Amino acid sequence: MEKENLIRCGWCSSSDLYKKYHDEEWGIPVYDDASLFEFLILETFQAGLSWITILNKRENFRVAFDRFDYKKIANYTEEKIESLLQDSGIIRNKLKIRATISNAHAFMKVQDEFGSFSDYIWKFTNGKPINNNPKSLKDVPATTPLSDEISKDLKKRGFKFVGSTVIYAHMQATGMVNDHIEDCFTRKEK
Repeated sequence: MEKENLIRCGWCSSSDLYKKYHDEEWGIPVYDDASLFEFLILETFQAGLSWITILNKRENFRVAFDRFDYKKIANYTEEKIESLLQDSGIIRNKLKIRATISNAHAFMKVQDEFGSFSDYIWKFTNGKPINNNPKSLKDVPATTPLSDEISKDLKKRGFKFVGSTVIYAHMQATGMVNDHIEDCFTRKEK
């Protein structure tokens, strides 16, 4: 079957970039710390914006934030922050940029405590994706009691811009939950 004739989740139909992200990334379990950090930071920048806005700037974010190398980000200076605030290729929000730096510090503290961020975050689902089987987009929540719990724990550990909605989006993006609708072709491939 042609990729264009496939049934997908309705949120991704507006662009080829969205379709590619939906087909190749969204909902696929991620256990790699570097990728988990990238998704976490992109989700924090998305707060209050659309995900397509972030996807369209993703490569710019990767360049601006040293390919999301949290060890480098943790050492950003005021000069680097000022250069990021001048970079029109990213979301130039001072609070979110500063949060990225503090989140890099918090991320490494979690790694020190749990061995990896992956071990920490996936413990909330016993290391396995939660398969929700929504029939349509209206059945997909913005938050859950689990995203509330993770958000609260991350905030306690010093993370910023990690409200329950951001965390649930992170869980979807990294495959901790599978919210592909029942008729989506990806359900049949997995």
